[in-house]
Amino acid sequence: MALNDPQWGKKKGGDNGGPPDLDEMWRSFNQKLNGIFGKKSGNGSSPPGEPSMKQIGGGIGLVAALIMAVWLASGFYIVDESQRGIVLTFGKYSQTTTAGLRWRLPYPIQTHELVSLTQVRTIEIGYRNNVKTKVLRESLMLTDDENIIDIQFAVQYTLKDPEDYLFNNRRPEETVMQAAETAFREIVGKSSMDFALYEGREQIAVSAQKLMQEILDRYKTGVSISKVVMQNAQPPEQVQAAFDDAVKAKQDLERQKNEGQAYFNDVVPKARGSASRLTEEATGYRQRVIANAEGEASRFKQILAEYSKAPQVTRERMYLETMQQIYSSTTKVLVDARAGGNMLFLPLDKIMQMTTGAAQTEAGPAARAPSTEVSPPAESTPSATSTPRSRDALRGREREAR
Repeated sequence: MALNDPQWGKKKGGDNGGPPDLDEMWRSFNQKLNGIFGKKSGNGSSPPGEPSMKQIGGGIGLVAALIMAVWLASGFYIVDESQRGIVLTFGKYSQTTTAGLRWRLPYPIQTHELVSLTQVRTIEIGYRNNVKTKVLRESLMLTDDENIIDIQFAVQYTLKDPEDYLFNNRRPEETVMQAAETAFREIVGKSSMDFALYEGREQIAVSAQKLMQEILDRYKTGVSISKVVMQNAQPPEQVQAAFDDAVKAKQDLERQKNEGQAYFNDVVPKARGSASRLTEEATGYRQRVIANAEGEASRFKQILAEYSKAPQVTRERMYLETMQQIYSSTTKVLVDARAGGNMLFLPLDKIMQMTTGAAQTEAGPAARAPSTEVSPPAESTPSATSTPRSRDALRGREREAR
Protein backbone atom coordinates (compact mmCIF):
# COMPACT_ATOMS: atom_id res chain seq x y z
CA MET A 1 0.00 0.00 0.00
CA ALA A 2 1.29 3.40 -0.90
CA LEU A 3 1.71 6.06 1.74
CA ASN A 4 -0.57 8.42 -0.23
CA ASP A 5 -3.48 5.95 -0.12
CA PRO A 6 -6.55 7.76 1.44
CA GLN A 7 -7.54 4.58 3.25
CA TRP A 8 -4.19 4.32 5.07
CA GLY A 9 -4.59 4.37 8.87
CA LYS A 10 -8.35 3.55 8.75
CA LYS A 11 -8.18 -0.19 8.37
CA LYS A 12 -7.98 -2.68 11.16
CA GLY A 13 -4.61 -3.71 12.33
CA GLY A 14 -5.26 -7.32 11.24
CA ASP A 15 -6.06 -6.54 7.56
CA ASN A 16 -2.98 -7.08 5.46
CA GLY A 17 -0.82 -6.22 8.50
CA GLY A 18 -1.53 -2.43 8.25
CA PRO A 19 -1.36 0.12 11.08
CA PRO A 20 -4.32 0.47 13.55
CA ASP A 21 -7.16 2.91 12.99
CA LEU A 22 -6.17 6.14 14.86
CA ASP A 23 -9.68 7.57 14.92
CA GLU A 24 -11.05 4.47 16.57
CA MET A 25 -8.30 4.51 19.17
CA TRP A 26 -9.07 8.16 20.00
CA ARG A 27 -12.82 7.45 20.36
CA SER A 28 -12.08 4.48 22.63
CA PHE A 29 -9.86 6.64 24.84
CA ASN A 30 -12.53 9.34 25.14
CA GLN A 31 -15.14 6.76 26.11
CA LYS A 32 -12.98 5.36 28.88
CA LEU A 33 -12.24 8.83 30.21
CA ASN A 34 -15.93 9.74 30.18
CA GLY A 35 -16.71 6.49 31.95
CA ILE A 36 -14.33 7.34 34.74
CA PHE A 37 -15.73 10.83 35.35
CA GLY A 38 -19.37 9.93 34.57
CA LYS A 39 -19.72 12.34 31.65
CA LYS A 40 -23.00 12.03 29.74
CA SER A 41 -23.69 12.47 26.04
CA GLY A 42 -24.87 15.73 24.61
CA ASN A 43 -28.56 14.70 24.40
CA GLY A 44 -28.81 13.99 28.18
CA SER A 45 -28.95 10.19 27.86
CA SER A 46 -26.15 7.99 29.18
CA PRO A 47 -24.15 6.22 26.55
CA PRO A 48 -24.20 2.47 26.52
CA GLY A 49 -21.75 0.97 29.03
CA GLU A 50 -22.21 3.77 31.65
CA PRO A 51 -19.67 3.37 34.55
CA SER A 52 -20.94 2.37 37.91
CA MET A 53 -20.49 4.24 41.23
CA LYS A 54 -17.79 1.79 42.20
CA GLN A 55 -15.75 2.70 39.17
CA ILE A 56 -16.24 6.40 39.85
CA GLY A 57 -15.11 6.04 43.51
CA GLY A 58 -12.07 4.03 42.47
CA GLY A 59 -11.01 6.71 40.03
CA ILE A 60 -11.39 9.47 42.60
CA GLY A 61 -9.40 7.47 45.16
CA LEU A 62 -6.64 6.87 42.64
CA VAL A 63 -6.38 10.59 41.88
CA ALA A 64 -6.48 11.46 45.59
CA ALA A 65 -3.74 8.94 46.35
CA LEU A 66 -1.63 10.38 43.56
CA ILE A 67 -2.11 13.91 44.89
CA MET A 68 -1.31 12.77 48.45
CA ALA A 69 1.87 11.07 47.30
CA VAL A 70 3.01 14.21 45.48
CA TRP A 71 2.16 16.34 48.52
CA LEU A 72 4.11 14.10 50.89
CA ALA A 73 7.05 13.93 48.49
CA SER A 74 7.29 17.73 48.57
CA GLY A 75 8.53 17.42 52.17
CA PHE A 76 11.89 15.98 51.10
CA TYR A 77 14.88 18.38 50.94
CA ILE A 78 18.67 18.08 50.78
CA VAL A 79 21.08 19.84 53.16
CA ASP A 80 24.65 20.40 51.97
CA GLU A 81 27.74 19.96 54.16
CA SER A 82 28.23 23.73 54.39
CA GLN A 83 24.58 24.36 55.27
CA ARG A 84 22.10 23.90 58.08
CA GLY A 85 18.40 23.32 57.60
CA ILE A 86 15.99 25.32 59.76
CA VAL A 87 12.54 23.68 60.02
CA LEU A 88 9.54 25.90 60.86
CA THR A 89 6.20 24.56 62.07
CA PHE A 90 3.46 27.04 61.20
CA GLY A 91 6.16 29.75 61.06
CA LYS A 92 7.69 28.87 64.45
CA TYR A 93 11.19 27.43 64.87
CA SER A 94 11.06 23.66 65.28
CA GLN A 95 14.50 22.12 64.70
CA THR A 96 17.86 22.40 62.97
CA THR A 97 18.93 19.63 60.61
CA THR A 98 22.43 18.72 59.44
CA ALA A 99 23.76 17.55 56.08
CA GLY A 100 21.93 14.82 54.18
CA LEU A 101 18.51 13.96 52.71
CA ARG A 102 15.85 15.22 55.14
CA TRP A 103 12.06 15.14 55.31
CA ARG A 104 9.56 17.43 56.99
CA LEU A 105 5.85 17.74 56.95
CA PRO A 106 4.78 19.34 53.68
CA TYR A 107 3.57 22.87 53.27
CA PRO A 108 1.65 24.55 54.88
CA ILE A 109 2.33 22.58 58.05
CA GLN A 110 6.11 22.88 57.97
CA THR A 111 8.61 24.84 55.91
CA HIS A 112 12.39 24.94 55.87
CA GLU A 113 15.20 27.40 55.14
CA LEU A 114 18.76 26.51 54.14
CA VAL A 115 21.43 28.69 55.75
CA SER A 116 25.07 28.55 54.58
CA LEU A 117 27.65 28.67 57.38
CA THR A 118 30.79 28.83 55.24
CA GLN A 119 29.71 31.54 52.81
CA VAL A 120 31.74 34.73 53.31
CA ARG A 121 29.48 37.76 53.27
CA THR A 122 30.89 41.24 52.68
CA ILE A 123 29.60 44.63 53.75
CA GLU A 124 31.11 47.83 52.34
CA ILE A 125 31.12 50.94 54.52
CA GLY A 126 31.98 54.35 53.16
CA TYR A 127 31.77 53.27 49.50
CA ARG A 128 29.82 51.03 47.14
CA ASN A 129 31.52 48.65 44.70
CA ASN A 130 34.44 51.07 44.20
CA VAL A 131 36.41 53.34 46.54
CA LYS A 132 35.75 56.22 44.15
CA THR A 133 32.03 55.85 44.77
CA LYS A 134 32.08 57.35 48.23
CA VAL A 135 29.31 57.53 50.77
CA LEU A 136 30.39 60.52 52.86
CA ARG A 137 27.67 60.00 55.44
CA GLU A 138 29.40 56.75 56.42
CA SER A 139 33.07 57.51 55.70
CA LEU A 140 33.69 60.88 57.41
CA MET A 141 34.88 60.40 61.00
CA LEU A 142 36.24 62.70 63.73
CA THR A 143 39.62 61.93 65.36
CA ASP A 144 40.82 62.61 68.88
CA ASP A 145 42.74 65.75 67.79
CA GLU A 146 39.54 67.20 66.26
CA ASN A 147 40.41 66.46 62.64
CA ILE A 148 38.14 64.87 60.04
CA ILE A 149 39.33 61.90 57.98
CA ASP A 150 37.71 59.94 55.18
CA ILE A 151 37.85 56.16 55.77
CA GLN A 152 36.48 53.37 53.58
CA PHE A 153 36.61 49.79 54.81
CA ALA A 154 35.02 46.39 54.18
CA VAL A 155 33.81 43.82 56.71
CA GLN A 156 33.78 40.11 55.91
CA TYR A 157 31.76 37.79 58.13
CA THR A 158 30.30 34.29 58.33
CA LEU A 159 27.48 32.73 60.35
CA LYS A 160 28.10 30.75 63.50
CA ASP A 161 24.52 30.35 64.76
CA PRO A 162 21.77 30.16 62.10
CA GLU A 163 18.93 30.32 64.66
CA ASP A 164 20.14 33.65 66.07
CA TYR A 165 20.82 34.98 62.58
CA LEU A 166 17.27 34.23 61.38
CA PHE A 167 15.13 34.97 64.42
CA ASN A 168 16.88 37.45 66.77
CA ASN A 169 17.24 40.34 64.31
CA ARG A 170 14.87 41.57 61.68
CA ARG A 171 17.59 42.89 59.31
CA PRO A 172 20.91 41.22 60.26
CA GLU A 173 22.97 42.79 57.43
CA GLU A 174 21.92 46.28 58.49
CA THR A 175 22.76 45.36 62.08
CA VAL A 176 26.26 44.28 61.06
CA MET A 177 26.76 47.52 59.10
CA GLN A 178 25.66 49.71 62.00
CA ALA A 179 27.84 47.76 64.47
CA ALA A 180 30.86 48.10 62.15
CA GLU A 181 30.36 51.83 61.72
CA THR A 182 29.89 52.31 65.46
CA ALA A 183 33.05 50.36 66.31
CA PHE A 184 35.16 52.25 63.78
CA ARG A 185 33.92 55.63 64.93
CA GLU A 186 34.78 54.76 68.53
CA ILE A 187 38.30 53.55 67.71
CA VAL A 188 39.07 56.46 65.36
CA GLY A 189 37.65 58.92 67.87
CA LYS A 190 40.26 57.78 70.40
CA SER A 191 43.19 58.06 67.94
CA SER A 192 45.06 60.97 66.42
CA MET A 193 44.89 61.80 62.73
CA ASP A 194 48.48 60.79 61.95
CA PHE A 195 48.05 57.51 63.80
CA ALA A 196 44.88 56.68 61.87
CA LEU A 197 46.38 57.58 58.49
CA TYR A 198 49.82 55.99 58.76
CA GLU A 199 51.31 53.80 61.45
CA GLY A 200 48.09 52.76 63.20
CA ARG A 201 45.95 51.46 60.33
CA GLU A 202 46.47 47.78 61.09
CA GLN A 203 46.03 48.32 64.81
CA ILE A 204 42.79 50.24 64.26
CA ALA A 205 41.42 47.45 62.05
CA VAL A 206 42.22 44.80 64.67
CA SER A 207 40.72 46.84 67.52
CA ALA A 208 37.59 47.61 65.48
CA GLN A 209 37.12 43.92 64.63
CA LYS A 210 37.32 42.97 68.30
CA LEU A 211 34.87 45.67 69.38
CA MET A 212 32.54 44.83 66.48
CA GLN A 213 32.42 41.17 67.53
CA GLU A 214 31.60 42.14 71.11
CA ILE A 215 28.68 44.30 69.95
CA LEU A 216 27.28 41.60 67.67
CA ASP A 217 27.58 38.94 70.37
CA ARG A 218 25.73 41.22 72.77
CA TYR A 219 22.92 41.53 70.21
CA LYS A 220 22.96 37.73 69.60
CA THR A 221 23.13 38.08 65.84
CA GLY A 222 24.87 34.75 65.24
CA VAL A 223 27.53 36.51 63.13
CA SER A 224 31.29 35.89 63.30
CA ILE A 225 33.55 38.68 61.93
CA SER A 226 36.33 37.06 59.94
CA LYS A 227 38.24 40.09 58.60
CA VAL A 228 38.19 43.88 58.50
CA VAL A 229 40.02 45.53 55.59
CA MET A 230 40.72 49.27 55.41
CA GLN A 231 40.46 50.19 51.75
CA ASN A 232 41.41 53.85 52.02
CA ALA A 233 42.12 56.50 54.65
CA GLN A 234 42.80 60.12 53.73
CA PRO A 235 41.87 63.67 54.68
CA PRO A 236 38.80 65.25 53.07
CA GLU A 237 39.29 66.53 49.56
CA GLN A 238 38.73 70.13 50.64
CA VAL A 239 41.89 70.17 52.79
CA GLN A 240 44.00 67.70 50.81
CA ALA A 241 46.47 70.35 49.54
CA ALA A 242 47.07 71.82 53.00
CA PHE A 243 47.49 68.37 54.42
CA ASP A 244 50.08 67.50 51.75
CA ASP A 245 52.07 70.60 52.75
CA ALA A 246 51.93 69.53 56.37
CA VAL A 247 53.12 66.05 55.43
CA LYS A 248 56.07 67.48 53.50
CA ALA A 249 57.01 69.68 56.46
CA LYS A 250 56.85 66.69 58.74
CA GLN A 251 59.07 64.71 56.36
CA ASP A 252 61.60 67.55 56.34
CA LEU A 253 61.52 67.56 60.13
CA GLU A 254 62.16 63.82 60.23
CA ARG A 255 65.01 64.19 57.74
CA GLN A 256 66.68 66.90 59.79
CA LYS A 257 66.24 64.87 62.93
CA ASN A 258 67.89 61.91 61.23
CA GLU A 259 70.78 64.08 60.05
CA GLY A 260 71.22 65.48 63.56
CA GLN A 261 71.15 61.98 64.99
CA ALA A 262 73.77 60.87 62.47
CA TYR A 263 76.00 63.82 63.43
CA PHE A 264 75.46 62.99 67.09
CA ASN A 265 76.42 59.37 66.46
CA ASP A 266 79.59 60.54 64.72
CA VAL A 267 80.78 63.20 67.18
CA VAL A 268 79.79 61.83 70.57
CA PRO A 269 81.70 58.51 70.29
CA LYS A 270 84.83 60.39 69.23
CA ALA A 271 84.49 62.81 72.15
CA ARG A 272 83.89 59.93 74.52
CA GLY A 273 86.97 58.15 73.15
CA SER A 274 89.10 61.28 73.60
CA ALA A 275 87.79 61.74 77.12
CA SER A 276 88.52 58.11 77.91
CA ARG A 277 92.03 58.46 76.48
CA LEU A 278 92.73 61.60 78.56
CA THR A 279 91.38 59.85 81.63
CA GLU A 280 93.66 56.87 81.06
CA GLU A 281 96.65 59.16 80.47
CA ALA A 282 95.90 61.07 83.65
CA THR A 283 95.56 57.82 85.54
CA GLY A 284 98.90 56.59 84.16
CA TYR A 285 100.57 59.91 85.03
CA ARG A 286 99.18 59.75 88.53
CA GLN A 287 100.43 56.20 89.00
CA ARG A 288 103.86 57.13 87.59
CA VAL A 289 104.20 60.15 89.88
CA ILE A 290 103.12 58.13 92.89
CA ALA A 291 105.53 55.34 92.00
CA ASN A 292 108.41 57.83 91.54
CA ALA A 293 107.59 59.51 94.83
CA GLU A 294 107.45 56.19 96.60
CA GLY A 295 110.75 55.15 94.98
CA GLU A 296 112.42 58.44 96.02
CA ALA A 297 111.09 58.04 99.54
CA SER A 298 112.38 54.47 99.70
CA ARG A 299 115.78 55.54 98.33
CA PHE A 300 115.96 58.39 100.86
CA LYS A 301 115.22 55.98 103.67
CA GLN A 302 117.96 53.66 102.46
CA ILE A 303 120.44 56.57 102.20
CA LEU A 304 119.43 57.74 105.64
CA ALA A 305 120.15 54.30 107.02
CA GLU A 306 123.58 54.29 105.38
CA TYR A 307 124.26 57.88 106.48
CA SER A 308 123.59 56.98 110.07
CA LYS A 309 126.24 54.27 109.78
CA ALA A 310 128.96 56.29 107.94
CA PRO A 311 128.16 59.99 107.54
CA GLN A 312 131.46 61.08 105.90
CA VAL A 313 131.47 58.34 103.29
CA THR A 314 127.85 58.91 102.48
CA ARG A 315 128.38 62.65 102.01
CA GLU A 316 131.31 62.09 99.63
CA ARG A 317 129.35 59.53 97.69
CA MET A 318 126.39 61.85 97.37
CA TYR A 319 128.69 64.68 96.26
CA LEU A 320 130.34 62.53 93.62
CA GLU A 321 127.02 61.25 92.27
CA THR A 322 125.67 64.79 92.10
CA MET A 323 128.75 66.09 90.26
CA GLN A 324 128.54 63.13 87.89
CA GLN A 325 125.00 64.07 86.98
CA ILE A 326 125.93 67.71 86.50
CA TYR A 327 129.06 67.10 84.38
CA SER A 328 127.34 64.50 82.23
CA SER A 329 125.01 67.15 80.78
CA THR A 330 127.32 70.24 80.58
CA THR A 331 130.34 71.43 78.59
CA LYS A 332 133.72 71.00 80.38
CA VAL A 333 136.37 73.68 80.64
CA LEU A 334 139.80 72.86 82.17
CA VAL A 335 141.95 75.58 83.71
CA ASP A 336 145.59 74.92 84.45
CA ALA A 337 146.38 77.13 87.40
CA ARG A 338 150.06 76.19 87.41
CA ALA A 339 150.59 77.12 83.75
CA GLY A 340 149.61 80.72 84.11
CA GLY A 341 145.82 80.46 84.22
CA ASN A 342 145.34 79.59 80.59
CA MET A 343 141.92 78.12 79.77
CA LEU A 344 141.75 74.92 77.80
CA PHE A 345 138.46 74.04 76.15
CA LEU A 346 137.83 70.30 76.30
CA PRO A 347 134.59 69.31 74.51
CA LEU A 348 134.17 65.91 76.10
CA ASP A 349 130.55 65.60 74.96
CA LYS A 350 131.54 66.07 71.32
CA ILE A 351 134.42 63.68 71.70
CA MET A 352 132.16 61.07 73.24
CA GLN A 353 129.65 61.47 70.41
CA MET A 354 132.41 61.10 67.80
CA THR A 355 133.82 58.06 69.57
CA THR A 356 130.39 56.45 69.79
CA GLY A 357 129.68 57.10 66.08
CA ALA A 358 133.05 55.68 65.02
CA ALA A 359 132.49 52.60 67.15
CA GLN A 360 129.09 52.00 65.56
CA THR A 361 130.54 52.46 62.05
CA GLU A 362 133.34 49.97 62.70
CA ALA A 363 131.00 47.51 64.39
CA GLY A 364 128.98 47.04 61.19
CA PRO A 365 131.78 45.76 58.87
CA ALA A 366 133.39 43.89 61.74
CA ALA A 367 130.21 41.94 62.32
CA ARG A 368 130.05 40.99 58.62
CA ALA A 369 133.77 40.17 58.07
CA PRO A 370 136.17 40.11 61.03
CA SER A 371 139.42 41.97 60.32
CA THR A 372 142.83 41.66 61.99
CA GLU A 373 143.79 45.27 61.35
CA VAL A 374 144.04 47.56 64.35
CA SER A 375 142.87 51.09 63.66
CA PRO A 376 145.18 53.75 64.94
CA PRO A 377 143.88 56.14 67.54
CA ALA A 378 142.32 59.28 66.21
CA GLU A 379 144.63 62.23 66.33
CA SER A 380 141.86 64.67 66.92
CA THR A 381 140.62 62.90 70.03
CA PRO A 382 142.47 64.33 73.02
CA SER A 383 142.00 62.70 76.37
CA ALA A 384 142.34 63.78 79.91
CA THR A 385 145.70 61.93 80.10
CA SER A 386 147.37 63.75 77.17
CA THR A 387 151.17 64.01 77.10
CA PRO A 388 152.88 67.31 78.06
CA ARG A 389 153.88 67.81 74.44
CA SER A 390 150.33 67.74 73.20
CA ARG A 391 149.22 70.08 75.94
CA ASP A 392 152.00 72.57 75.02
CA ALA A 393 150.92 72.44 71.39
CA LEU A 394 147.37 73.24 72.37
CA ARG A 395 148.48 76.17 74.52
CA GLY A 396 150.57 77.53 71.64
CA ARG A 397 147.59 77.45 69.30
CA GLU A 398 145.48 79.28 71.88
CA ARG A 399 148.12 82.05 72.21
CA GLU A 400 148.26 82.47 68.44
CA ALA A 401 144.51 82.74 68.36
CA ARG A 402 144.60 85.48 70.98
